[in-house]
Amino acid sequence: MFYSELVKKACEICFEAHKEDKDKAGYPYVFHPFYVASQLDSENEVIVALLHDVLEDHGDTYSFDDLAKYFSEEIIEALRLLTHQKDVPYMEYVHAISKNVLARKVKIEDLKHNLDIRRTNGMKTKKYDLYQHALEYLEKGN
Repeated sequence: MFYSELVKKACEICFEAHKEDKDKAGYPYVFHPFYVASQLDSENEVIVALLHDVLEDHGDTYSFDDLAKYFSEEIIEALRLLTHQKDVPYMEYVHAISKNVLARKVKIEDLKHNLDIRRTNGMKTKKYDLYQHALEYLEKGN
């Protein structure tokens, strides 16, 4: 994990955005982006990991313009790629992510955490196989 003023700002935004959210097992959702961030090393990777679900889950409250006030275009571009639009097929979304090193690295850690069945009391989610396929695709470096 990388610690800096920008990471601190990303932590604040992440926590504020997800403070009321729960994951599928009923845990505070904020643990997910914090866990993903803890698996990464660089400042930009940690920031993107912390913010990777903010716009997808809370786009009614936060915008890319809001985040661009604090973070670089490199971070904003990775966040744009990681924000899955419902009308885009999942593997098309993953293919776009694969072309951006920063987004790809964060998505790999996100998928690994989403595939950890210990988070869901040993149960595989409906998207388990799709996530496994996406992880394999991204790890191959396609």
